[in-house]
Amino acid sequence: MLDKMNHSLIRNLDVAADYFYDIDDLGLQYTPQYSIFKLWAPDAVQMDLMLYQDMGVYDDEGLVHDHTYGKAYPMKSEEGGVWQCEQHGDLAGHYYMYRATFADGSVQYAVDPYARAVSPNGQRTAIIDLQTTNPEGWENDVKPRMSSVTDAVIYELHVRDFSIDESSQMKYKGQYLAFTEKGLQDEHGNQIGIDHLKELGITHVHLLPIADFHTVNELKVNDPDSTQMKYNWGYDPQHYNVPEGAYATDPADPTSRIREFKRLVQALHAEGLRVVMDVVYNHTYSVDDGPFDRLVPGYFYRTDEKGQLTNGSGVGNEIATERPMVRKYIKDSLRYWANEYHLDGFRFDLMGLIDTDTVTQLTQELRRDVDPCILIYGEPWTGGWSLLPQQTLKGAQRGKGFAVFNDNFREAIKGDSDGDTQGFATGAFDVEGDVVKGIYGAIGDFTDHPSETVNYVTAHDNLNLWDKLVRTYGQDDALSFLHMDNGRQLADGRSVEQAVEAAEPYKYIDPEYVLSNDWVRRSILANGIVLTSQGIPFIHAGDEMLRTKFGDHNSYRSPDVINGLRWENKHHFRPVFDYYQGLIQLRRSHPAFRMDQREDVEKHLKVLRSDKQIVAFQLGEYAHGDKWNRIVVIYNASTHDQNVALPLSASPWQVVVNENQAGIHPLASVVGQEVIVPPLSMMVLYDEEDQYIPVAASLEWDYTPSIMEPGEKLQIKVTPRDQRGRIFEAESVQFHSSNEQNVIVRENGQMIALNEGDSTICASCGSVKSTLLLHVETLVPHMIHLQGEHQVYGGKRIPLKAEVLDQYSRPIARPKVQWDSSDKRIIRVNKDGLVRGIRPGTAKITASCGKATAQWLVEVLPYVPRSIEVEYERPNQDYKGWNLWVWGPILGHRQVDFERIEDGRAVAKIVVAPEETSVGFIIRLKDWQAKDVDTDRYIFVNTHQDAIKVLIKSGDPQFEVEPVM
Repeated sequence: MLDKMNHSLIRNLDVAADYFYDIDDLGLQYTPQYSIFKLWAPDAVQMDLMLYQDMGVYDDEGLVHDHTYGKAYPMKSEEGGVWQCEQHGDLAGHYYMYRATFADGSVQYAVDPYARAVSPNGQRTAIIDLQTTNPEGWENDVKPRMSSVTDAVIYELHVRDFSIDESSQMKYKGQYLAFTEKGLQDEHGNQIGIDHLKELGITHVHLLPIADFHTVNELKVNDPDSTQMKYNWGYDPQHYNVPEGAYATDPADPTSRIREFKRLVQALHAEGLRVVMDVVYNHTYSVDDGPFDRLVPGYFYRTDEKGQLTNGSGVGNEIATERPMVRKYIKDSLRYWANEYHLDGFRFDLMGLIDTDTVTQLTQELRRDVDPCILIYGEPWTGGWSLLPQQTLKGAQRGKGFAVFNDNFREAIKGDSDGDTQGFATGAFDVEGDVVKGIYGAIGDFTDHPSETVNYVTAHDNLNLWDKLVRTYGQDDALSFLHMDNGRQLADGRSVEQAVEAAEPYKYIDPEYVLSNDWVRRSILANGIVLTSQGIPFIHAGDEMLRTKFGDHNSYRSPDVINGLRWENKHHFRPVFDYYQGLIQLRRSHPAFRMDQREDVEKHLKVLRSDKQIVAFQLGEYAHGDKWNRIVVIYNASTHDQNVALPLSASPWQVVVNENQAGIHPLASVVGQEVIVPPLSMMVLYDEEDQYIPVAASLEWDYTPSIMEPGEKLQIKVTPRDQRGRIFEAESVQFHSSNEQNVIVRENGQMIALNEGDSTICASCGSVKSTLLLHVETLVPHMIHLQGEHQVYGGKRIPLKAEVLDQYSRPIARPKVQWDSSDKRIIRVNKDGLVRGIRPGTAKITASCGKATAQWLVEVLPYVPRSIEVEYERPNQDYKGWNLWVWGPILGHRQVDFERIEDGRAVAKIVVAPEETSVGFIIRLKDWQAKDVDTDRYIFVNTHQDAIKVLIKSGDPQFEVEPVM
């Protein structure tokens, strides 16, 4: 497959650019009367639909190898590189594959990339009626109310971890349905399972990947006699639009996983909990065995100039998200999950490998079409070096509506992730300033607003919080922690189970005085900082019960005895749970901790002290509509009492968080301007409370649309406010449509236009009502505005963007624009407005949509590469093995060797594209054995200069640039 991919890479990228397909109908459209199959595969010369009456013959590893015996139906080639086949009759219960034939005669069988149901282990696409997978009451499932993304408190959890331990008492151990089991308690009356999540007070359950992944054999996962792997985090995606079958009660039934995952979502929503799905669009488990490369070789994966797969993920491949049809695929997939499964957010694994345009677009579209408060966040880093120029790293999210994990804050609080380096809460000195940056929501670091940072101390990766404390203080061996390697106990003759049984993770905790233990206090302080800082707080499941993984820093495929939540810990460490619960209650009850705008933070947050292992700050003047006037938060990371000055107050300060308890009710009063804060603890105080009985007084519409067209869906948000202008949370907003023949409105505020005409939408909360008049009419294109460049180099492309306005001068979402060129010998333009220069000259591009048209003049310039001559001078004139490593718009390999020695200098030539203005470089010895200067340097080139000369002297970071006449 790799040879074929290399052979066709350039051709595929070229072909694919001219075959963008923007209609949302790829995959299977099933009805009981007929089924329509659509696939985008512009490089194939023939495509057949292969229908099967069964799921195939499986081997012991859970794989099907023979797909040749199905009944073949030729598919019809259509515009845009799409193949289509329509089959009459009810095909529910059947399976299908695509058989692709290419120009070189090769044939590939593949599962539908848009598959929404599959056979066990994703071996074939299953044909089902999705309507039959909806649990009872699914149409009435309502998202829990949310006003701002900073209202979220995220709880990261693995489906199997939640219930697999014997202490869970759950019937559906390791399965989706465990989340539907209510009323469970341990022998001491502590709530466990879903009731525990509700009791804790979190708002969002973040589930590690539940889309179909490769490494667990679904047919063996429930077999107690099987020795095959039964556990994985799920970061090895196989089919992006299907739930994982290992968590279903019957993996052999393609509908089981779908129905049961919907029941999970429904159950969490019923308890007021939103659901976030961890998504892995940066790589796939396999290239050769997956559907993408079998159907469109070389297009879906990034490659270098030699056609080799790049490895920014660290697992062998990267999804090329920046390419139009890959971007469309990701957005289609997310929209499907959000609508079909009622999901409330998405967390992106290695978001650094997803180009920023894609993340920005999907955020905007999901907020517009699905939920104004949907959470979008991810990891702003990569797993290795990537060619992607527009990486979504920290700072790339500024002003774009999505958030990223704040690893700066993480390290300031705890130190490194797997070693013994200390942070503020784990004993470090002189890191108070870095903690303060995080408290501010990173607005002085890498964000525009606090809504762009996800604050956390630990997650599933690396050591969890308790184990990090053990490592920090060098007690792994003293507590008999395990030495794990990729899910296996390193050789000492014992099984993992035996080693876990012998471990003593809580050896130093006095069960009668849990909160007296220094490590317990440090762990609470660490997450206490997260829960009282500006931004979006995120905690790892089990932190509230001092969860341990016995020193396993990478438990992605370790046994259940390592990963499972041990529910008995809730009883053992109940004071820790109560403290977390109180902090979450404090945050959710007081909007001062949840400011979402930079201006509010700058106005209301004031640092009082940040030295000697103390950080203290004030949230002032009823911040963000809070009922408390001034709130003071103090963190003491030292091992002794500290006196901390308080602002002058006419009223006594009320303590609501101290070293033993946390919540919203006063525990003690402080009179005067100083308070003693115990060691390894935090304190929260307030001075005055605005006491009154709030009632709904007004309704605030997020926006007020006036026109819709038949079939259009719009999500509106209406915020109730009380008589003091604060958000009123005691009652929810109800919606009503005056004419449901024209417009219906659901409980969650989603409006659906049905027929032309008018309808009044009424929002009410208590006795307050507010109305919106909606007019439904078919919208037609009236005017087109074009944007783009007027020049392009021969052989290169530039994008044109068309904004289409309707008869009311409103932008039309996803308009169907037709593009044409006045002279295709000079310029060609594809369906997506991508203009390609053919030869020098000038031509007009015409964009049309309905009766609206617009024209754009484009000049094609000759493509003449430019050169940079580099002269490198070393005092000893020894140039053996030295070379240039370059990046940017270069033409050729990234390693540029010196061609000759001239006048004691080594000379090299870099060839750059004519349209580019800078080239990055490092001078290195061989393959990074040494660097001449250990920093990235850049050569800036004027586009009017055909050639320049650069003189570089060894050891000098500065260099001379002069034009070549």
